[in-house]
Amino acid sequence: MPPFNLTGPMPATFILAGIPGMEEWHIWISVPFCSMYLVALLGNGVVLFVIRTERSLHQPMYLLLAMLAVADLMLSTTTVPKMLALFWFSAGRISSGACLTQMFFLHFSFSVESVILLAMALDRFVAICHPLRYVALVTPSLVVRTGLVALLRSFCIIFPCVFLLKRLPFCGHRLIPHTYCEHIGIARLACADISANVVYGLTVPIAAVVADVLLIAASYVLILLALVRLPSRAARHKAFNTCSSHVCVILLFYIPAFFTVLTHRFGREIPRHVHILLANAYVLFPPLLNPIVYSVRTQQIKEKVVKVFVCPRRHLLQE
Repeated sequence: MPPFNLTGPMPATFILAGIPGMEEWHIWISVPFCSMYLVALLGNGVVLFVIRTERSLHQPMYLLLAMLAVADLMLSTTTVPKMLALFWFSAGRISSGACLTQMFFLHFSFSVESVILLAMALDRFVAICHPLRYVALVTPSLVVRTGLVALLRSFCIIFPCVFLLKRLPFCGHRLIPHTYCEHIGIARLACADISANVVYGLTVPIAAVVADVLLIAASYVLILLALVRLPSRAARHKAFNTCSSHVCVILLFYIPAFFTVLTHRFGREIPRHVHILLANAYVLFPPLLNPIVYSVRTQQIKEKVVKVFVCPRRHLLQE
């Protein structure tokens, strides 16, 4: 009798378990998650609408803000609706194709946003440290090329993950102890050696993002050094407040993501629910906070929001 074949193709469906150990809290957890998602949709939608309708904002800095808003919407919408369906209706079943698609766009949008954050840091560096050369160096066409580079780099880095997963046998294992599909979480269900997935996931995508982080850090260090030399104390205080809020949002974007990746490899003793809650942080907090930090605190954006949404309403009330 031939030996029993334990291997098998990728199952037709996977089952998302949500947050293991906190199943009775799913409904309560969904309330802040849903609220943050709705605010993120509203905030990023307003930013895109205002930048789209106001020609005076068709400048490199605001085009980068619009690209960041699109990346934020992609990052959160890829995961949160399915997560809420899981919490509200126990709809954890997801087809393998949908799971791979979610995995791809999750990591793809994270990589795209990382490049955009780097571009925004470099934009501020040129504006503050080389203001006389800003108009010549930073042009709308450069911003468009930056967006294309972000898309191309992210696609080339993330798309191989799909093939690395599809080559694995799964032996009928379908339960993913998470709220969404991501690369290593799916790979750990396989009944075969996943060292190629682990090595690739910890080298190529992470190395690219780490390079972004190092360049962002270098940009802000140079910006802070330039701010220290400003003669006006009020100008220094205002600029420091702006930079510190930017840095906080950047940290909220990168730290949970790095924690999630490294936990898969080294943090087996960390409770699963802590890991998953922090993994959800980087798909919820940046889309929620970016419109506030990068847009609402920008005077030109605030003025245009008032012009577009408040002034027409006052005019109608007066009539």
